[in-house]
Amino acid sequence: MILLDSHNTILLDMLQTRLAGDRADSLKLQIADFDGAKFYAATESDNKAVVHVSLALRCYAELAALGANEFLASIYGDMLQATPDNGYDVTLRIDLDAVAASPDLTERVLTDVPLLKRHAMAALFHKAFVAHAEKQASDVFALHYRDGEAFYVQAQPDRVTVIFATQFKEETDRVFAKVFLQEFVDARRQASCQNAPAVLYSARDPPLELRGLPDVPEGDSVGYVTFILFPRHLADAATREATISRIQLFRDFLHYHIKCSKAYMHSRMRARVDSFLKVLNRAKPELPNAEKKTASGRTFVRRG
Repeated sequence: MILLDSHNTILLDMLQTRLAGDRADSLKLQIADFDGAKFYAATESDNKAVVHVSLALRCYAELAALGANEFLASIYGDMLQATPDNGYDVTLRIDLDAVAASPDLTERVLTDVPLLKRHAMAALFHKAFVAHAEKQASDVFALHYRDGEAFYVQAQPDRVTVIFATQFKEETDRVFAKVFLQEFVDARRQASCQNAPAVLYSARDPPLELRGLPDVPEGDSVGYVTFILFPRHLADAATREATISRIQLFRDFLHYHIKCSKAYMHSRMRARVDSFLKVLNRAKPELPNAEKKTASGRTFVRRG
């Protein structure tokens, strides 16, 4: 299986290109990312060496209520604009001339700017992790990041629970998802995976943690995936950041591999049909009363 990247590759390529080359040309770049996120990168009209990178998320109001603005300010500092560009929730102002003059700043920009969406959504997890570190139970933090889909995070003194409400509109997708998630459960039985988070899956009925909450997606096409993070998954800063990066992408990871599996099965089906057609072509019956010749050149007619 393939692990998806947390950073936006197009943003990274754009920054690397402009830092390495001529910064006199204007830039206007629109990017659509996973989860309905939208990026816009553009140079200032009077200074082509200054680039604005903006992000729009449909759930940013929920993130802002959980401290996303303060968390982003702690990462990006002066690059974070107090007032985002029109139509966007977050805007970074990057002076490429100043960045190119400082190797440390260059590394920081190339690392953190492509992770803008990841860092914005990480504020939710950090709030829950702080409550867990203080041995307190938190509220259930909800993030409605797609139409009909959401995920929820709740801290307990001994664990952090993350629940994805993901919608499978096609029956075949629901079957594939059930198979994939059963593999998650079975994999924990292996000795090498004993330290992995516990995974639970339920269809239609939401878990107990979500009962009574408003706007919980429900229906036959909705499935609920629960991850239970134990203290070993939050042991230090590096482990916490790795946990956030991987669990954020779970929904995209699951749907990506469902689509890959369907594409693989379709390719195998087409290959099997081609092989059947070849067999049928080789099995065509001979025409009756066809004229034949022997090895010596004599002609005879085979009658059916």
